[in-house]
Amino acid sequence: MQEKLTTNKSNIIDKKEFRRRRRELIKEYGDILQEVLDLPFENKRSWGLLLEEQAKKFSDQIAVKFEDDEITYKQFNERTNQFANYFLELGLEKGDIVELLIPNKLELLILISALSKIGAVSSLINTDLRGKSLIHSFNTIPGKIIVIDGELIKPYLDIKASLNAEMIEGLYYLPPKDQKISLPENFINLSREVSEFSTENPTSTGKVKTNDPIAYVFTSGTTGLPKAAIRTHYGMLSGGFLFGVVMAELTPKDTLYLCLPIFHATGLSVGWPAAFASGATLALDKKFTVSNFWNRIQTYNATSFVYVGEMCSYLMNRPESDVDRNHNVRTIIGNGLRTEIWKTFKKRFRIEKIGEFYGASEVPAVFANLLNFDCTLGMCSSPYAIVKYDFEENEVYRNEEGYMEKVEPGEVGLLLFENKGTTRYCGYTNEEATQKKIFSSVFTDGDSWANTGDLLRDLGSNHAQFFDRLGDTFRWKGHNVSTTEVEKILNSSDQIEISIVYGVKIPYVEGKAGMAAIIPKVPLTSFDLGQLFSRLKEHLPSYAIPVFLRFKSGLSTTSTHKLKKRSLQESGFSPNQSDDSYYVLSTNEANYIPLNMDLYNQIINKVYRF
Repeated sequence: MQEKLTTNKSNIIDKKEFRRRRRELIKEYGDILQEVLDLPFENKRSWGLLLEEQAKKFSDQIAVKFEDDEITYKQFNERTNQFANYFLELGLEKGDIVELLIPNKLELLILISALSKIGAVSSLINTDLRGKSLIHSFNTIPGKIIVIDGELIKPYLDIKASLNAEMIEGLYYLPPKDQKISLPENFINLSREVSEFSTENPTSTGKVKTNDPIAYVFTSGTTGLPKAAIRTHYGMLSGGFLFGVVMAELTPKDTLYLCLPIFHATGLSVGWPAAFASGATLALDKKFTVSNFWNRIQTYNATSFVYVGEMCSYLMNRPESDVDRNHNVRTIIGNGLRTEIWKTFKKRFRIEKIGEFYGASEVPAVFANLLNFDCTLGMCSSPYAIVKYDFEENEVYRNEEGYMEKVEPGEVGLLLFENKGTTRYCGYTNEEATQKKIFSSVFTDGDSWANTGDLLRDLGSNHAQFFDRLGDTFRWKGHNVSTTEVEKILNSSDQIEISIVYGVKIPYVEGKAGMAAIIPKVPLTSFDLGQLFSRLKEHLPSYAIPVFLRFKSGLSTTSTHKLKKRSLQESGFSPNQSDDSYYVLSTNEANYIPLNMDLYNQIINKVYRF
């Protein structure tokens, strides 16, 4: 039996207003939108070519501000060329992979750009990863060259013995600014090596095509360890024009503030290109800090910034002050802004336009709020469908003929993109993982659709609203957490028989906190929580460590013998829901402590915070 969620028509798009705004958009930006649509078919432009064009057009305009450094478009391109020409002399060729373990900094942008001019591919390793996840990311697509930030040498050395080292031809580092570090043998100072090389544009730029890969971005996908999702030059170019020129309405007079990591798709394919495609200045920061956010906006005199939903919630949770409106930000672009705080956020921080978008790392198609409606991901020009989902059986609904059915406006369903033409599923580097994301015979025999794993509410007029992420992935502290990855670490413990990991909602907190339901192998009285926590800390990034533990004697299954997560998720983390034993991560994240009703109430009342 198919179980449905409540229909909500409060944000259905008015058809008349939709048509009016669409006419205005086409009148002002029709040529640019057509150019974006034509890019993959012409297959001539590349990220490197755009840099060379902007270096001529905006030569003395500041391209990037990072900490105390500034660099113009001309200087950025020349520095990029030095790296590119060095790598060319080294023998790097189109299609070669270079692994980068580098946090947000100017040199990371230059490195990616330099490799793009050769047609080489940057593998952007998540700098938060440690242990097995970091090993997996390096070994998934081994590179000819590895470049590591000087501050991250130790995490690399901790896992070096487990890496596939046979392909590595060079091991480089970027020295920390004004800081001396002691290095092991075989590390080469890349900044020093490239300093004498030519600043002229390499001829290789013209050989790189729009549809060529530019980077691998590691995503949790929906199952397993991080997967390398392919990003193309088209993704960078289209992101720049669509999000920067059209949606954020940036010009060379603007400054776009970006504090999201470049190793994530939003930073790489939205934030950075949005600034460069419009000739604006990119103000790059190492990371987001809620207490200092608006001060940084003022320091850079930013007129726009890139967000994820968690950022907005953290900012909303701060006490109101004059700094909320004492800035020059007009437009913002990003994803995940919660519907329930959208209008309040817009009013409190005096934002004129919220450029919300939705995009899956593996699918070259997006929803974008080009028409500036409230509480929506926007519209999508690519073929997509929001189909009915059976929440009880945790699978797509198929009718008696075996086909899926689309939801009605106001209803929630699973988002699919048609898997052909310009929306063909880019997938992962692992073909088996890619095929798991494809549905066949969805509406007709033999058709092919890519499963995003996300639930959307249909708002009509080609618009949608994000509702939730399905099953095996949830979002916590700005990161996607793979339940399968966490379960593998838990289930390999000699204290645990089996576990299920899922996300639970804490009323005032953005995203979902990780919770693990555990059947122990040993009596709970002899279960070593300290040992379990140490194991999790060793193998998982901090945001993936479960916040709650629930010890059970057994786990229920569906009629098709799948472990039931939904009932566990619905019961949340309240210890009065059952006779199970509950534990919560201590506030200093040093161990697990028993969760009783007094502590539960402290969490609900914002006394005990995460």
